[in-house]
Amino acid sequence: MDKIDYKKTEKHLYLPKAPAIVQVPEMTFFAVDGAGDPNTSPAYRQAMEILYGLSFTVKMSKMSGEEPEGYVDYVVPPLEGLWWTDDPGFDGKPPADKNDFRWTSLIRQPDFVTEDIFGWALDRLAKKKPELDLSKARFLRWEEGLCAHLLHIGPYDEEPASIDKLSAFTEKEGYSVDFSETRRHHEIYLGDPRRTAPEKLKTVIRHPVKKA
Repeated sequence: MDKIDYKKTEKHLYLPKAPAIVQVPEMTFFAVDGAGDPNTSPAYRQAMEILYGLSFTVKMSKMSGEEPEGYVDYVVPPLEGLWWTDDPGFDGKPPADKNDFRWTSLIRQPDFVTEDIFGWALDRLAKKKPELDLSKARFLRWEEGLCAHLLHIGPYDEEPASIDKLSAFTEKEGYSVDFSETRRHHEIYLGDPRRTAPEKLKTVIRHPVKKA
């Protein structure tokens, strides 16, 4: 059986060819919450270690014969981020001080992953990397619902132009943004900034919306 790759089987969610209105269904995630500038924050670096550590613990369980019931081979989905500040109208444009950022970092998990499997992965990762504070990790079932999104190509610092484009599209289609404490500015990172030139980075920018 071929590996599950959500970027290929759900292209409308991960590789929009143009700005679009989408209904995002419930999915399973591993998540870590934090605050601070993602470029300099130790908490953000540790969140990456935790999320990728847990994700690959589940992914590679087949190598030790410990794969959970229902396991199917898959490509680990891309990193995602929900972003906000104390400004209730925050639309994703960076604040003057990036230390004001609040964030939830996430990696989607296949449908066979349960809260019990999450607990099992926590136990395995704790033994492998006892220095990580795994209390920050959580299991999340989340239905994002009605959203507008587009694909931004280029450096992260140039996202405001794409955000303006998304806002104009949203209004033209008869929708308005629907930010709240549970519906945030959302980014999906399709490129690794350590290995990809800034001008070639691909990021899905997604905003919650409602009918105007």
